[in-house]
Amino acid sequence: DVALVKIDVADLPKLTIGDSQKLRVGEWVVAIGSPFGLDSTVTAGIVSAKSRATGDYLPFIQTDVAVNPGNSGGPLLNMAGEVVGINSQIYSRTGGFMGLSFAIPIELAMDVADQLRESGRVSRGWLGVLIQDVTRDLAESFGMDKPYGALVAEVMPESPAAQAGLRVGDIIVEFDGKEVGTSGMLPPMVGRARVGESVPVRVIREGEPQMLQIRIEELPDDAESRVGDVAPQAPEPGVEN
Repeated sequence: DVALVKIDVADLPKLTIGDSQKLRVGEWVVAIGSPFGLDSTVTAGIVSAKSRATGDYLPFIQTDVAVNPGNSGGPLLNMAGEVVGINSQIYSRTGGFMGLSFAIPIELAMDVADQLRESGRVSRGWLGVLIQDVTRDLAESFGMDKPYGALVAEVMPESPAAQAGLRVGDIIVEFDGKEVGTSGMLPPMVGRARVGESVPVRVIREGEPQMLQIRIEELPDDAESRVGDVAPQAPEPGVEN
């Protein structure tokens, strides 16, 4: 639904790109598209959740904006008319809208466009771990005040994580200076990291904080099937529009 197109024309009308990170749960948003061929249809709703993990590198914006075949791929806008996402998927048992729709944050789409413009291809960062949520019981057993971070369940051999000394049982609580609140937050952080750069990663190991430097590598093709390393926070969308 998204393409990078070069047009040698000036002063074309365009939408303003917004910042999905500034969205708040409960904030009103609108979608524009042509559901079922009905041109220029606008539907409205609220932001239901941010950074909804569905098992890959995309932290979806969950809304209750009506999205049906025909207006997926269209923009999700805030009340200032700024594009904050691209409507991508719905969860459905019937094939129709059921109150759950998911949008790709606009920053990720723009990052893909920038990579295509610069190199003609898209690359994602790779850490080489399988992770899971930190439950309250696990947090207590690790001496943590509250459950947060991403628990390392497996370290892949010869991966960047293995080479940096990351271990099973470590809890990743900070990646490149940004707090990892839940396991679902980590994959998009890693995916957007620049390949070849060393990134500071703070972990809790046996109750003690430690800082590691991990050199990010490019996600191998055979690792795509293992990107879904996070237990989804909601059922995966049943329909991809």
